[in-house]
Amino acid sequence: MKSVKITGTRRSELGKKATRQLRSEGQVPCVVYGGNETIHFSAPTMAFRGLVYTPEFQIAEINVDGKEYRAIMKDLQFDVVTDELNHIDFLELVEDRKVIADLPLKYTGTAQGVKDGGKLVLKVKTLKVRTLPKHLAEHIEVKIDNLQLNGNVRVEDVVAENMEIMNSPRVPIASVVTTRALRQAEEATAATAKPAKK
Repeated sequence: MKSVKITGTRRSELGKKATRQLRSEGQVPCVVYGGNETIHFSAPTMAFRGLVYTPEFQIAEINVDGKEYRAIMKDLQFDVVTDELNHIDFLELVEDRKVIADLPLKYTGTAQGVKDGGKLVLKVKTLKVRTLPKHLAEHIEVKIDNLQLNGNVRVEDVVAENMEIMNSPRVPIASVVTTRALRQAEEATAATAKPAKK
């Protein structure tokens, strides 16, 4: 399981004025909750680059004034004008307490429908799961070898051990659609197969 180390400083002052001051100094105000105590801290914007600007799911190993916290990102706020990172909420991982997380899907194999001339359309990139911290994974693997032309893989088809998938089971996550070239080829075949009119 990949992790990103973040070193922060505990915030003694809260409120809009204090957070504005922090942001002007290139710091991001953050909070860690879900454990025995709620920790308000800040860290340099650059410290979050490997965590925020990636599609990968990672654990944040946060060191605040010498104390370590393992957490996952729960909420991000960006400035509506500058698009700069404004605030992050982290959920502390407690060994025996289930967490809800969005895990990326990793599609493996080549769909049979693609081999037959169709086009693969990926409709869902992540699934929401509830599980214990020890079962969190970088991704959930979805095999698509048996996906046929005009077929779908749905949430209910995904196998995720030790995890409860919270998305609606009937939602399609990947499908193979007929391409225009394939449609034209089929129409041409159908036209030549028709008996000529006398």
